[in-house]
Amino acid sequence: MENITALASMKNEPDKLYILLISVHGLIRGHDLELGRDADTGGQTKYVVELARALGERPDIARVDLVTRRIEDKPVSADYARAIEPLSDKASIIRIDCADQVYLPKEQLWDHLDVFSDNLLSYLHDNNLTPDIIHSHYADAGYVGTLLSHQLSLPLVHTGHSLGRSKRKHLLASGVKGDDIEKHYNMSRRINAEEHTLGVANRVITSTHQEIEEQYGLYDYYQPTQMRVVPPGTDLTKFHPPLGDEQASGIAQEIKRFFRTPDRPIILALSRPDQRKNIVTLIEAYGESEALQQQANLVIVAGNRDDIKDLETGAQEVFTDILLSIDQYDLYGKVAYPKHHKSDDVPIIYRLAALSGGVFINPALIEPFGLTLIEAAASGVPIVATEDGGPIDIITNCRNGYLINPLDKKMIAKKLLAVLNDKKQWQQLVENGIAGVNKHYSWQSHAEKYLQVIKPIIEKTEPVEHLELHRRSRLYRDRSLFSDLDQSLLGAPEYLTKFSRVLKENTRCISFGIATGRRLDSALKLIKSHNLPVPDALVTSLGTEIYYGANLTRDTAWSDHIDYLWKPAKVRSILDELPGLRRQPKIEQSRYKISYYYDESKAPDVEEIRHLLLQHEQTVNVVFSFGQFLDVVPVRASKGLALRWYAEQWDIPLDHILVAGGSGADEDMIRGNTLAVLVANRHNEELSDLTELDKVYYAKQPYAAGILEAIEHYDFLQSCKVPEK
Repeated sequence: MENITALASMKNEPDKLYILLISVHGLIRGHDLELGRDADTGGQTKYVVELARALGERPDIARVDLVTRRIEDKPVSADYARAIEPLSDKASIIRIDCADQVYLPKEQLWDHLDVFSDNLLSYLHDNNLTPDIIHSHYADAGYVGTLLSHQLSLPLVHTGHSLGRSKRKHLLASGVKGDDIEKHYNMSRRINAEEHTLGVANRVITSTHQEIEEQYGLYDYYQPTQMRVVPPGTDLTKFHPPLGDEQASGIAQEIKRFFRTPDRPIILALSRPDQRKNIVTLIEAYGESEALQQQANLVIVAGNRDDIKDLETGAQEVFTDILLSIDQYDLYGKVAYPKHHKSDDVPIIYRLAALSGGVFINPALIEPFGLTLIEAAASGVPIVATEDGGPIDIITNCRNGYLINPLDKKMIAKKLLAVLNDKKQWQQLVENGIAGVNKHYSWQSHAEKYLQVIKPIIEKTEPVEHLELHRRSRLYRDRSLFSDLDQSLLGAPEYLTKFSRVLKENTRCISFGIATGRRLDSALKLIKSHNLPVPDALVTSLGTEIYYGANLTRDTAWSDHIDYLWKPAKVRSILDELPGLRRQPKIEQSRYKISYYYDESKAPDVEEIRHLLLQHEQTVNVVFSFGQFLDVVPVRASKGLALRWYAEQWDIPLDHILVAGGSGADEDMIRGNTLAVLVANRHNEELSDLTELDKVYYAKQPYAAGILEAIEHYDFLQSCKVPEK
């Protein structure tokens, strides 16, 4: 083993800082980072290495040590067994023994972290080293950093990168059961470590303002005054304005073959094939604007595919909708949607858009950060982006484009044309973007802002005030409030404000859910226009889709579950022939919901329709609501079934769930062991069968006011009181 004291002989220099970065897990080295090798070797490993390098270039830094675990294991490179790896004259990777030296995933490291901490402490003592500050990365390093901070009386800075409470949402959405999450991911240990780290840290560094409230806000030791936004840097050697040789590239030829008029400006969208990325709405905006079609071509780069039928369900739906929309608006020769591209092609694609005088658009429904916007700006392309999360910060900093409502097709077209039609302004936006990225999103600017955050802590020129905080008795929320959207919640604006405030004040113990017949895009439009809190669970299309959290993570396990016996083409062929039934517009349809307008003067009785479907061996749920809407969904799907799936996944007892309803579509949510309220503006005829139920509260007030009334009636917030010490 190398002599670990060789580098340590370098003495701390007066007035210059010694920064100790801790990142315990992953395969970390200074060259050929194995990004994507596994779940532990991703963005965090790249970030900490680039941060150490950027800080090492600063004249006000004496040294930077990036500390990680030493690994001796034949399946991985011998590089990870080196005790010291210099990154530059002043920055190094220091590898510390951590009990078992084989490569273990982060979930299996918890029992070894105390040994790692003790060995790191010995390294510092043996080499007479005293850092000015400790910066921990991720929950495991937060655990180690908290111990060292106490032992050495040093300030602690923390970056979570990802958080356990958010991770648990993603795992539940993918179908992993709560007990399995605990068993395989040690989630309670991770979340407890995160809580303790947040309670100790002098500063928490995040990438966006949205991250502070929507992710850290779920923690008991959430202290927003301790948090600072410092966006990560971008590799400007990779993303830069055109060099002039891009048109000869293979990807340029691949894109060009789609177009009748290839010399037009490019409107570029680049993302995963994910419904949240809202690509279809962009195509519709383009298809409905003759001016846009005359002015520019549209390029959709949405991952790689061979056969759409082989993709996972969500991606398959997105690509199918893309192709259907292109066909609907007859956009052949105007839209490119290449099947394949390499990672090295991505910077070239941005530069092709820049060379064409084009624009980059991110129309995502939600966008926590917006890395593609920074990459596009660095490449010399103006941007148009969703008015959510990271893009707000980026456009404010760079002044290189426009924000849009991602559900407003006319606004999307208008802003794209505003960029494309004014060449003088286009050039100014390009120059602003390049300058803004260099100022705000380069690694050099990141290091500058980073030091502005930590220096006042080291020099004790900025007060650190820890709030008096207490932990809840339960690790997770123990109750939920679910409401229909149109008939139960909206309609009394003055009470919506109070309702939203009550939810926000109790967000750590109550999850908020919306269950609606609307599609995702339509529901989000209403949520946004009424300034409602983003729900923790959003059940859409009459219980056929479930999304979790601010990132709208789709519950794919639920989609697989309800696919049972579902034959939509057969259902349509039966019902389309019936009098009095007229198919609703495409915006009201989805993969698992077939919707009709129902004319009672001409159509068969709803029970006859159910019987007819059964005669044709179609086992489905038929939902009739408001006297005029008839919907057919899979037999395993409904609002009530989706609610119970959520309750089981999230381990919330049904009698801890308050359900608000107002129409027949809400009936199976209300029946059973849930607490229930029928708001005063309810549809009495459709809900007449519920009058005999004892556990239903009939509110005297309508809409949100009725829900607030029920919260008082059931004393529903009693569990949210944090015990006093």
